[in-house]
Formats: sequence, structure tokens, C-alpha cells
Amino acid sequence: MATTASSSQDQGSQAWEQEHGAQRRKSQNTGQVYDDNRENEVSAGAAGAICCLTALSWLIFLLFLPVSLFLSIKIVQEYERAVIFRMGRILPGGAKGPGLFFYLLCMDDIKVVDMRTISLDVPPQEILSKDSVTVTVDAVIYFRVYNPVMAVVNVQDYRGSTRLLAATTLRNCLGTKTLAEMLSNRDGVSFEMQSALDEATDPWGVKVERVEIKDVRLPLQLQRAMAAEAEATRDSRAKVIAAEGEQSASRALKEAADIMADSPSALQLRYLQTLSSISAEKNSTIIFPLPIDMLQGFVNK
Repeated sequence: MATTASSSQDQGSQAWEQEHGAQRRKSQNTGQVYDDNRENEVSAGAAGAICCLTALSWLIFLLFLPVSLFLSIKIVQEYERAVIFRMGRILPGGAKGPGLFFYLLCMDDIKVVDMRTISLDVPPQEILSKDSVTVTVDAVIYFRVYNPVMAVVNVQDYRGSTRLLAATTLRNCLGTKTLAEMLSNRDGVSFEMQSALDEATDPWGVKVERVEIKDVRLPLQLQRAMAAEAEATRDSRAKVIAAEGEQSASRALKEAADIMADSPSALQLRYLQTLSSISAEKNSTIIFPLPIDMLQGFVNK
């Protein structure tokens, strides 16, 4: 009896859950259909408003002919592109130009973008190098816009943003370099900055073509210390070169003396050559040449 009662209760609870589950699913489906209908109504209303404004713009254009015709014509140069917004949305086809095109005065907003390469001076930056030396660095960057739609939509001011990003990148790159690396490896620093800037400005439709380090200015005291160090290095090198010259000269004189000792006639010829060079100077010195043979006896003793 108890078993039969419990089974009947379980069957009743399952039936109740199925009934209420069906009701919940029905209500969810009804709500989803209601939301979809509401979105369709909103989109239909927006489309109707756009159509009304478009018709009104054309009506105004036709009423004020031919003045409105001249005002609705835009000419874009070969190096420029025009991004047209109609009711806040970009027209299909992307940027327009170069050449002549038509737009509606009341509905369209035009942004003209220059596609030429732009040179931009980076403000002087005081940078603390890796070896704790404070330097002031000037740089210049060359960039161009390769996608005018991205340059207008993705960033507010691509020139100002690129300038600020270049200054920050310059400080970050040179902060990890020593003073010797800054002065001797400018090409490597420029290439590293160009890679970092090009990667950061790619979502803006900007291509960084070149980065150049114009000047690295050192503090006055550091310039004096480096000048003193360079002067001391040159003096030491000059002394070493002079000592090497004396060593070479003494070695050559020793070899010449050995040769003259083996051949007495060579010493006499050298004596005559010396007399010839002295007489060519036309001075008032009187020379009494003595034969070498007369001094040979004194040398043997």
C-alpha cells in the first residue's frame, strides 16, 4: 500500500514539473519573440528616419539649385583621400578620391587625410642612460598614412598621438642603452625605435618609415672630462709611438755599426758623404778632414 502511494506521488510530481516546465519554456520563447520584434521595430524606425532625412536633404538640394550644386562638389588632390560620414556611418567603399565627387550638405561630414610622408620633430628628451649619465636627445621621425579610414576612426589625432608615442618610445629605448652605445650605435637605436613605433601605430593606419637620432647633447662637465680623457689617451699613444721609433732607430744604428765594423771602406765612404752634405749647406764652418788610416793606430791601442 505504501509503495503504491509513493509511486502515485512521484508520478504526480513529474507531471507537475513537466507542465510548469512547458509553461516556463513558452514564456521564455514568448519573451525572446517579443525582444526580436522590438529590435525589428527600432531598426525599422531608424531606417524610416534616415529615409525621411535623405528625402529632406534632396529636397533642400533641389530647391537651392544651382548654388547647392557648387557647394556639394568636393575636389580631392592626388595625395589626399576623403572619408565621408553619412548620418554618423562611413559610406560603403571606404575613402574617396582622388578627383571630384558629390556629397549631401545636410547629411554628410567629410574628413580629408593627407597621404604624403610627414616629417615630425620629437621634442628634446632628457634621458638617464643605463650607466647613469643624463643626456638630451633630439630625434625626427618620418611616417605616412596608409589607411585613411583607420586614421580617422581609430584615433582622434594621429599626428599628435604619433608625436607623443615617439617621445615615449625614445625615452624607453635609450633608457636601456649606455652612453657609448648611444654615440656609436645610432643606426641600431633608430631601427629599434622604428620597429616599436611601427608596431604600435599599425592599428591607427600609420606606417613609420624612418627614425633618425639628430643630436645627443652631453652635460658640460662630462664634455670636459671626456676631452681630458681623450687628450690623455692621445699623449700616451704619442709617447708609445716615440719610444717605438727610438727603439727602431737604435736597432738600425746598431746594424749599421756592425756593417761598418766589418768593412772599413764603408766607414770612409760614410765619412766622405757626411763632408759632402756639410759643404752643400754653404756655411762658414771650416773642416779639416783627417784620413781614417791615421786614426787606425789609436783605435788598435
